[in-house]
Amino acid sequence: MISSNLYIKGRGAQVLTANPFNSQNYVQEHVEGLDEDWISDKLTKEFFESPKSILNKVDSPDVGMMYSINPYQGCEHGCVYCYARNSHQYWGFSAGLDFETKIVIKRNAAELLRKVFDKDKWQPQVISFSGNTDCYQPLERKYKITRSLIEVCMEYGNPIGILTKNSLVYRDADLLQEMAKKNLVRVMFTITSLREDLRLKLEPRTATYKARLKTIEKLTLMGIPCGIMAGPVIPGLNNYDTPQVIKAAAAHGALFAGYTVLRLNSSIKDIFEDWLEKNYPDSRQKIISQIKQLHGGKVNDSEWGRRMKGDGKLAESIHQLIAQAKKKYLKDCIIPEYNYSAFKRTDNGQLRMF
Repeated sequence: MISSNLYIKGRGAQVLTANPFNSQNYVQEHVEGLDEDWISDKLTKEFFESPKSILNKVDSPDVGMMYSINPYQGCEHGCVYCYARNSHQYWGFSAGLDFETKIVIKRNAAELLRKVFDKDKWQPQVISFSGNTDCYQPLERKYKITRSLIEVCMEYGNPIGILTKNSLVYRDADLLQEMAKKNLVRVMFTITSLREDLRLKLEPRTATYKARLKTIEKLTLMGIPCGIMAGPVIPGLNNYDTPQVIKAAAAHGALFAGYTVLRLNSSIKDIFEDWLEKNYPDSRQKIISQIKQLHGGKVNDSEWGRRMKGDGKLAESIHQLIAQAKKKYLKDCIIPEYNYSAFKRTDNGQLRMF
């Protein structure tokens, strides 16, 4: 792991972690030994790819989705806790700074999704946008790949779920409103706290919490059902913020809320512990200790059904706190059921098969 005493403003990860899939890795034993400062806040680099498939079958039974689409690999938002960081290593990059500065763009995504829908074997299922990295990260403003995918789903009448931390989703409110009329869409916003100082450190390039709440309100007024993901819950850092997050979201029109607890698998452990040391050195040991309490004495648990919510007394107290907040602020909310009967293949799609 390559670290630096210099804090890189506007970035979540402050390190370049070694990639376990690479036979060789760069190391920097002494900063003064190199002429180039290669841990710095450089401009984002973009890489283009034309994958053979775009739809991911989700095998994990505890994530609440069957299929997902990720128009981008890597994420400019730079959330320090993001579980998707590890997947960036499959591309030969670091889970640390590379994850938020080297972004792979899947430019043929909409074309590939059409091919999926045109096949007779496809039966309409909810497709989750941002199963891994945020589909509304800043580069989406330029490339509009997510918008093109929504257009395809609207054309075929296939239901979607969206999870984001960016108010850019409101740009596509015209499409989402048309889909909402047929019960084909839900939008979720991740909100971990209402403290802006924490957000700037934890999720440096995301929309402010106020902007996310305002976007929920605007989408709700257009008839688009919205909810929140109140997580990850990080004990010792934001666990007591969650009831107020749910209260604020409900006041702005949110209909439902979910949560996960933090787990530090693979390279994320090094990234997060380095971030804690640089941002909350006095609380570092306490926070790590409480994370371990959630996962049987370790910072990570891979057991399905347990890894997302944790286990033990601390996990149960977090669960009860959130359950009470949901009962208090969301008890009368009705979530529209997804409509699977609207799906139909277009005439153009049939012609493309020949």
